[in-house]
Amino acid sequence: MPSTETLAVIRMSQVSKSFGDFMALKAVSLDVSAGERVVVCGPSGSGKSTLIRCINQLETHDSGSIEVDGVLLDGSKAALERIRRNVGMVFQQFNLFPHLSVLDNLTLGPMRSRGMGREEAEALAHRYLERVRIPEQAAKMPRQLSGGQQQRVAIARALCMEPRIMLFDEPTSALDPETIGEVLDTMVELAETGMTMVCVTHEMGFARRVADRMVFMDQGEIVEVAPPEAFFTAPESARAQDFLRRLLKH
Repeated sequence: MPSTETLAVIRMSQVSKSFGDFMALKAVSLDVSAGERVVVCGPSGSGKSTLIRCINQLETHDSGSIEVDGVLLDGSKAALERIRRNVGMVFQQFNLFPHLSVLDNLTLGPMRSRGMGREEAEALAHRYLERVRIPEQAAKMPRQLSGGQQQRVAIARALCMEPRIMLFDEPTSALDPETIGEVLDTMVELAETGMTMVCVTHEMGFARRVADRMVFMDQGEIVEVAPPEAFFTAPESARAQDFLRRLLKH
């Protein structure tokens, strides 16, 4: 694995974030290397989504420092624009524009944000629809697709910005059980291309297969960081042991 000292593309140091009286992140530090796949897990309310949303500044941190792809997130518009070009995000909800076709959902970002011409943007969109295995859906409207297909469109849309880093926030939690597998398969294939990925998920089979490191959070803190095999077979903290025991019952 690459050295985090030399190739870290995400550096979080002593990052804290509060919502009113609730402290969502408590002095969290985490480095992610280029090409590394990190899975963040933990109970509801542990700070997982806040952590991932701070990385691309959907939430602004209160203290500490975050550096993404060499850009210090200092609250400036220039820093925000740079990381938004380099960081893709896939959410629980698909957030597709319902009045636009699949193809138009994919071309909108490259044309507006990168100044790409329509022909080039459409070629890019078709390439990524092929990547997520739904090229035949290009002309359809989002309402005509299953939940799994819509989430794969959302992944393709993020990839159309050609990011260096992909963030996933519980990407399968809004899906029916029968469609979860197709989205996870897409994410596995993406991981195999060497994309840097940080993924918040409860899909432990996926985590065990894909992750280079597991990050376990509870009550706004990183409690444990370990390779998947060590985490799943012999978690060190009592909190991680309890979490896995409860999760793996289901």
